[in-house]
Formats: sequence, C-alpha cells, structure tokens
Amino acid sequence: MELHTLRPPKGSKKARRRLGRGTGSGLGKTCGRGHKGAGQRSGFKRKAVREGGQMPLHRRLPKHGFTNIFKKEWQIVNVSDLARCEPGEITGETLKAVGLIKKLDVPIKILGNGELQKAYTVKAAAFSKTALEKIDAAGGKAEVVS
Repeated sequence: MELHTLRPPKGSKKARRRLGRGTGSGLGKTCGRGHKGAGQRSGFKRKAVREGGQMPLHRRLPKHGFTNIFKKEWQIVNVSDLARCEPGEITGETLKAVGLIKKLDVPIKILGNGELQKAYTVKAAAFSKTALEKIDAAGGKAEVVS
C-alpha cells in the first residue's frame, strides 16, 4: 500500500447535484426550485419555525408553570460550614472571604445542618430554629442583620 493507491471506501463519496444541465438530469430548467415565488429566487431562506398554514409548534404546546415575582432569594450557609471561619464574629464579608457565599447584596440564611464546636457571633439576615439552638448551645450568639 502506498499513498497514491489510497482510495476512499466505495459509497462514501457522493457526487454533487449538477443543477440546470438539461431536463433529462431531473434537475434542469428550474433546478428543483419549482415555479414562481420567493423559494424560486436566489437568496431565499426558509425559516425553521414557519409551518405554512399549520398551527406552529410553539403555539400548539401548552403553557404551564408559574414564576413568583415576589420570591426572595437567599444564600444558604450551614452551621457545619461556619467551622471554616476563624472564631469570633462572622459577617457577610467573612463568609465571602472564606468562599461560602458569592455576593454581599443577596441576604444570607444560616441553616442548622451539622454540628458547631466553637463559639461564634454570627450576623445574618435569617436563621433557622435549629441553627439558633446550635449556635446558642456552642456558646455563641446569633444577630439578625438586614
């Protein structure tokens, strides 16, 4: 086998359509575009969403779901995650520096998942009941800050 003897597998190469080469070719005269109308002109592009007179798919599908425009967004931090911070006061800036939250303008909620070993003074927008209990049990303090 040498480079000049290599050939593609039989049937893998298809001849291109030769348009406008006589009526006997099957694609002569109008070149498969039909008679008159935009589709016959050059530069015509058919939109994928157009379905003729049929009701379009996006209008046939049912509308469902609901988006609550008054939903309040929270950044969730668990009690167990507070161990990453230094003992003392924990604020939004502290949590951001450690990488527990991403934004300072979105309110923070502390949840009671996990255990707390050290005493912390935690300042956040909201606390769950279990989080309050665990922070108090560890000898810390929870302050609600808006």
